Amino acid sequence: MQAIEQWFATHGIRRVECLVPDLTGNARGKRVPPRQLSTGAELRFPQVGLIQSVAGECRQDLVSETDPDMLLAPDWRTLTVQPWASEPTAQLICDCTDEQGALIESAPRNVLRRVLERYAARGLTPVVAPEMEFYLVARSQDGHGVPAAPHGRSGTHETQRSPYGVDAADEFSAVLDDLYRFCEAQGIGAAALLHEVGRGQLEINLDHGDALALADQVFLFKRSAREAARRHGLTATFMAKPLAGEAGSAMHIHQSLLDSNGDNVFSTGSGAASQTFFHFIGGLQRYLPSALVLFAPYVNSYRRLAPFSAAPINVEWGLDNRTCGLRVPNSAPAARRVENRLPGVDANPYLALAASLACGLLGIEQELNPNPPLAGSAYGRPYAFARTLDDAVTALEREDALTELLGPGFIECYSALKRAESEAFARIVTPWETQTLLEHV
Repeated sequence: MQAIEQWFATHGIRRVECLVPDLTGNARGKRVPPRQLSTGAELRFPQVGLIQSVAGECRQDLVSETDPDMLLAPDWRTLTVQPWASEPTAQLICDCTDEQGALIESAPRNVLRRVLERYAARGLTPVVAPEMEFYLVARSQDGHGVPAAPHGRSGTHETQRSPYGVDAADEFSAVLDDLYRFCEAQGIGAAALLHEVGRGQLEINLDHGDALALADQVFLFKRSAREAARRHGLTATFMAKPLAGEAGSAMHIHQSLLDSNGDNVFSTGSGAASQTFFHFIGGLQRYLPSALVLFAPYVNSYRRLAPFSAAPINVEWGLDNRTCGLRVPNSAPAARRVENRLPGVDANPYLALAASLACGLLGIEQELNPNPPLAGSAYGRPYAFARTLDDAVTALEREDALTELLGPGFIECYSALKRAESEAFARIVTPWETQTLLEHV
């Protein structure tokens, strides 16, 4: 602990945020003085704090009837400064264990770790690179109503689309400068930036690396983007489909696998695509439809998955084919990878990465072969996914192989939470219903 004490002293740290990603991917936890950590004092937190709906409803029926605590185990590799705090603050992501030190099965970080351990048993290490799409919108005074177009540094509102426009992205340079500064301070590998298709829609790619480390970075990136936007009177939203008539926001995941020598097992020594590569795609094609609710976790998520909207409607695969759910970019053999274009940016990054890698792993284990690559548009092929949150939950519950790999306790807990959110939405009378039906039926 001496090195930790020295780090706290060097940075003048006054408090530490001990963070836990909940099932929605939001940060829960507590703030403690540095001495509580450097002395090894026990950190406790209610287990139900993990199991909250997106509306903030704690589901005590999904934990033990005694409503127990869990222990927070700091992952010291994640210790960084928290760059926007008013006084020197550090942040630290924690793992969740029970009293005996066993990992809590429903904790999202532990779900991903479970999948990575199964890869490690085969001598494989996944490498991933997420692409983060999000919208900047005008800040709402009451949180209701249709999001309004954001204003840029020129003072004008972005009311017209400007896909891939450099000047359009530069309108938000003040926000983006803060965001990149926050990312650098936290060790987030924010790389290429572009203005996406929607009005006020941006994309920032993260450098490739270890799957758990990248999930941590996405977790912190979302929090950082919201803070950077807030400083400039805007809101950064990671909703999958915030605006009707505009493109949805995705979290495309590039994936490859390394062996113990650091070589990409998706390519053979001669540079050709390997059988492992094809089996990985075969697993994605077989299991992604069943895992959909982990990539599309809310009722709004299903509005994004529509044809001719830069979002997939099936699990066809193709070479440099963005209409497919599975795209293989042109690359050198050492960089051969599969881009999963299904996840929305509203997905919990730990669960989305766990599910995508799990599907590929099952393909490798079962030696599943994919369909032939598609040369034309995948939008001419049938829709392959559940169309509602309820149906997607049912598909996940029925898939025994995914349940065993991701953890039965997690699947039971997550499914119950998603059904409760779906039922809550079903009780809402939407504006469309009142506008269309009130005086006409």
